[in-house]
Amino acid sequence: MVVQRRKEEIKSEQEERKLLFFPRTATMVTKRSKVPAPCPLPPPAKPLLALGLEGSANKLGVGLILHSPPSPASSSPSKTGDPGSVSILSNIRHTYVTPPGEGFLPSDTARHHKRWISEVVDKALREGGKTMDDVDVTVALVARTLAMMYNKPLVGVNHCVGHIETGRLITSSPSPIVLYVSGGNTQVIAYSQQRYRIFGETLDIAVGNCLDRGRRLLPIPYATKGMDIMLGGILHAAEAYTRDPRFRPSSSSGPSPPSSSTIATAPSPSLAAAGGKLNGKLGSPMVSQEARRRRAEGTEGPQAALQNIGLDGSSSTARVQLAEGSGLVDASVEVPPPEEGEEDVITPADLCFSLQETVFAMLVEITERAMAHAGGKEVLIVGGVGCNARLQEMMGVMAAERGGSIFATDERFCIDNGIMIAHAGLLSYRMGYETPLAETWCTQRFRTDEVLVNWRA
Repeated sequence: MVVQRRKEEIKSEQEERKLLFFPRTATMVTKRSKVPAPCPLPPPAKPLLALGLEGSANKLGVGLILHSPPSPASSSPSKTGDPGSVSILSNIRHTYVTPPGEGFLPSDTARHHKRWISEVVDKALREGGKTMDDVDVTVALVARTLAMMYNKPLVGVNHCVGHIETGRLITSSPSPIVLYVSGGNTQVIAYSQQRYRIFGETLDIAVGNCLDRGRRLLPIPYATKGMDIMLGGILHAAEAYTRDPRFRPSSSSGPSPPSSSTIATAPSPSLAAAGGKLNGKLGSPMVSQEARRRRAEGTEGPQAALQNIGLDGSSSTARVQLAEGSGLVDASVEVPPPEEGEEDVITPADLCFSLQETVFAMLVEITERAMAHAGGKEVLIVGGVGCNARLQEMMGVMAAERGGSIFATDERFCIDNGIMIAHAGLLSYRMGYETPLAETWCTQRFRTDEVLVNWRA
């Protein structure tokens, strides 16, 4: 009897599951209409001016942004749901230029930011026609000194959320699937219930770091793990191809660049300070700690210009000529020159193209999965790598095939800048959030999905 009763219970549970997933009649299904929830973000009662400072990497950015009450002529909120209006008054950036073929160290970056912060802030205020007395709130951890000096409220901002909110502001994209790609982060994100949910991310290094370090490869591992990707194997495989007998330092279709033996140059102070040594891995001169310090403080080496990246796009990106052998060829390997008529060769151009195409294909694949899962039709690309035209093109093809569209910005707002911090901070401030001075610190593990996005419905 007990066995029979249990069988009947199991059969009853199975029938309930069938009714749940496969209803027999239409009357058993309750179809809910999708009514958009009202935006919880209140319109500003008065114009609010925020000064945002961004300095988490080698970019030092300061932005001035104004949130104003809605005008009487405006009857509906913006596409992003903000009932107020937003104006970007200034967007200033200065870049720390590292020695050729090398990355930036935290200590050198700190020296650079200390050297330039006053000038960048002053220029941002002048370009916006404002003073610190006009500022209502300072945003970002670097702003603690300014907050204390001028008695201004302070708001801490999550770096990724700043990228997303500014991308939505500039492109007027209401609720896209977000691909966040930069030197330190690679994430696929979708918004749900006042959180930016991470659908997938890199399991080792970020895409920007991969592109910077691995400019050499051909057939490479293509590693997507469900919604995640792995890029470390690509770099490991790339090393083998720089030692392949077919590898050539320059294309056989054109003249080879002049060798260093045919160019009369004086030894650089950095090379002399390092005892004339070469970096065996990169093939570039070793740079002493003292030379790096002087470079970061702006007293030696090429320096980037102070840029007003604003909204008009009139400024040009600072370009720095790298020294010969700055990372494309392993200097420890003797590479024969290409022979005339040679076809089966591997060139740096081949390797760079293959790296970019493979990595971007992986990013497109996991973004498409997120779109399918969330039912999204829009993709927003943010982060420094997001201004890459080829990535935007590949993502656009995928989105068009799904009947969707792509939103992206250029280097003014993809690359780290002060406006993204100021805008996200002002959204939090309008919801009543301030960061007590005692609770302001910098943490690299402040994940995107930990932020309460209470200004969105």
